[in-house]
Amino acid sequence: MYTREQIIDMALQLPGSAADAPFEGDDYSTVLRHGDTGKWFGLVFRAPRDRVGLAGPGQAVILNLKCDPMLSYALRQEYPDILPAYHMNKQLWISVRLEGSLPRETLEMLMRMSFDLTDKRGTGRKPRGGA
Repeated sequence: MYTREQIIDMALQLPGSAADAPFEGDDYSTVLRHGDTGKWFGLVFRAPRDRVGLAGPGQAVILNLKCDPMLSYALRQEYPDILPAYHMNKQLWISVRLEGSLPRETLEMLMRMSFDLTDKRGTGRKPRGGA
């Protein structure tokens, strides 16, 4: 289980990253972005529990991240807390249910991948930390 604050702290460890709450009237939803270009690489927000496969009333905290479409399918098969993106392109983005049990290493890898995939400066370059 991860809190919104833990996710923001994790994101801010990426070089040049920034976080802000740009939605008027919504101080909770947080956009994770590249500080130099403003391009999003993540979004932390609340979604209705029933819309993200969870029982019970209320809302769940979700993290949307950009993901390679081929990897996305495999991740969804392996981890029940990874879903097609809520409110974003379901082929290019995933949603991670933060109250689940996704290993920290996997979450960090996914966040880094999203950061690299959305880095306009690195078009055509291999993801950082990858082979």
